[in-house]
Amino acid sequence: QVQLAESGGGSVQTGGSLRLSCVVSGDSISRLYMGWFRQSPGKERELISRIYPGDDTWYTGSVRGRFTISQDHAKNTMFLQMNSLEPEDTATYTCAADSSHVGWLTGAAHWGPGTQVTVSS
Repeated sequence: QVQLAESGGGSVQTGGSLRLSCVVSGDSISRLYMGWFRQSPGKERELISRIYPGDDTWYTGSVRGRFTISQDHAKNTMFLQMNSLEPEDTATYTCAADSSHVGWLTGAAHWGPGTQVTVSS
């Protein structure tokens, strides 16, 4: 059973940085399709970054150049380095994973509980 657990959320001021971690158990991240979603009150959940096997990465436009997704295979952990944070980045951030590309595209099978990020002006 694949399980995901996020950490690293918190409260920062505009321009600050945070690094989110997503520890995976039950499978190797080297074979998982993974990503970070976020949802703020009143808005739909959105995919902001993803990483496929082979380190194929993608970012949504609003975070490109500020956020960096990465993995530490030895720790079986995915990270999201968030720099130049803005109040608009305030949300619950959740990591997700699936063992297949089709599964990822149709709704990832495995989700973490989420971690809150709050950016104040």
